[in-house]
Amino acid sequence: RKVKANNIEYNAQFKYHNNYISTSKYNFLTFLPLNLFEQFTRLANVYFLFLLILQLIPQISSLNWMTTVIPLVFVLLISALKDSVDDIQRHRSDSMVNNRLSWVLRGGQLVEAKWQTVVVGDIIKMENDQFVAADLLLLSASEPNSLCYIETAELDGETNLKVKQALVETAEMEDNISLLSQFDGLVTCEPPNNILSRFEGRLEYNGQVYSLDNDKILLRGCVLRNTEWCFGMVIFAGRDTKLMMNSGKTKFKRTHIDRLMNVLIIGVSVLLYFMFQCSLTKLKNEFVNEMLLEKCYDDTLPNEIRLNHLHLIVFIIT
Repeated sequence: RKVKANNIEYNAQFKYHNNYISTSKYNFLTFLPLNLFEQFTRLANVYFLFLLILQLIPQISSLNWMTTVIPLVFVLLISALKDSVDDIQRHRSDSMVNNRLSWVLRGGQLVEAKWQTVVVGDIIKMENDQFVAADLLLLSASEPNSLCYIETAELDGETNLKVKQALVETAEMEDNISLLSQFDGLVTCEPPNNILSRFEGRLEYNGQVYSLDNDKILLRGCVLRNTEWCFGMVIFAGRDTKLMMNSGKTKFKRTHIDRLMNVLIIGVSVLLYFMFQCSLTKLKNEFVNEMLLEKCYDDTLPNEIRLNHLHLIVFIIT
């Protein structure tokens, strides 16, 4: 990956992600089909749907179809309601994060911008106790030797502060907006990945090449501590940040109970099929005229005879 500071046109050719994030599973259009698909990955729901279809056939139904449709719809609605509430919370959380404000260097001056508008190559000013907006290359900091301290509890659960240090060549810019606006360093680094403890790259600046490692990177989700201010250049934004690469896409999760129910439904289905075969065998033996059973599926016979097998299936299942 190549990123040039303060050069939107250069970075735009690579079509990097902006800093907008989304952890939600659904939107208005996809909620119904996706949620129904997820719910019918539960074999219990498939079983009762199959039973409902059989009960909708008047010739073979032994029970009112309402006895199955009401419980099934009730279960689907309750699950959908729960999933929608959870996803609304995700949307709200995403909106809150995307609309956080940071100081971004634009047009030679610092302006407050929403996180979601930050792009790769931007230079951001972070202040004490602020969350880091994206994965940044540390350029300068207020502390001696251009050190800064970060808390990474949201990333790895550790509460001990970690120390980061900027390159001497960029630290000389300090908080001089004019110098930072003129900074045109080119960073060449590894592609986005989820390894928190590693970063490999180099910075080309003023005709020199400088090696970069993880000690010079501030990751999204970290909090700046005991440091009045620092400036950083956005290397990875949004979905490309290590925080988002580790969180991954929100997926449908099966609980232990769901997996157990699927096994039980398979077991019950096998048992019912075995019972059906046993009953059918006995029924065959009790027919006085064995040829009658052989003609059960003959289209010339009455419906009542041809539907004997389906009657038996429905009777056993219900």
